[in-house]
Amino acid sequence: MTAYGLLTLAAATLNAGTPLALAALGLALNERAGVINLGAEGMMLLAAATGFAVAFQTGSPWWGLAAGAAAGAAPAAGFALLVIVFNANQYGSGLAVMLFGSGLSAFAGGTYAGRSLERVQAGWPLLREIPWLGPTLFSLHPLVFATMALAGLSGWFLYRTRAGMLLRAVGESPESAHALGHAVGRVRLLAILAGGVCCGLAGAYLSVVYTQLWSEGMVAGRGWMALALIAFGMWHPLRILLGAYLFGGLTILQFQLQSMGVQLPSQFLAMLPYVCTIAVLALRGADPAWLRRNMPRSLGRPFLPER
Repeated sequence: MTAYGLLTLAAATLNAGTPLALAALGLALNERAGVINLGAEGMMLLAAATGFAVAFQTGSPWWGLAAGAAAGAAPAAGFALLVIVFNANQYGSGLAVMLFGSGLSAFAGGTYAGRSLERVQAGWPLLREIPWLGPTLFSLHPLVFATMALAGLSGWFLYRTRAGMLLRAVGESPESAHALGHAVGRVRLLAILAGGVCCGLAGAYLSVVYTQLWSEGMVAGRGWMALALIAFGMWHPLRILLGAYLFGGLTILQFQLQSMGVQLPSQFLAMLPYVCTIAVLALRGADPAWLRRNMPRSLGRPFLPER
């Protein structure tokens, strides 16, 4: 493969890994606060349908991305109401959000099935003229580079700011944080909303930027892969980002191998990212000591303050 071919492959990997990274970074904030949200798949589907509909009607991809972010935040707010105010089971509530988002997106997006957006050249207008790098890396959507910056900012926030340390403290011991006078519910609410916005952007990116079309079930398990990425990256934003690009590379690998004439069934190549997801979960879950060292200690546990 030529150097230009490698750059093209790297750009395709970054493009495919961006929705995974966005969703996983947002969900990692949830889990750092002690809340696990299994509704990522539904939130991403709802955001993909909403973002595509708004972009199709307005002709603006940016309005579509903004609408997708709002569509991700709305079910996240409902999830927060259930688990924070009513102390509902986090796993059951997350699955309810997933089913709700999947069903509503299929119903609301039916009108737009088979339609596509007008192709708009993305990237950086001046940098696109640079030989080799311009048509590959600098033709990527700005949200790709914003996701990289988000991973760095998330790491800085969690480990270098007072608010980030409070967020991690709530995830480790909400009782202690509450005893010190901190509003555990408010911290968890903000974390859940931030996760919803990131999942919404990830879903809208898939329909508005990555494929520029809408089809039912187009998220195709990426919400579950994002959840697996958090454990893969040990709840650290930069490692989560690298894991997302690894998974994105596996997605692109199937097309690359097919174009090179590798004689393997297409179904086998298509399942590579999901096999990797299962393997990651199995390997991480096989070591209880590793989980105790890295996983937030109050993850999935409701907090019931004394009144």
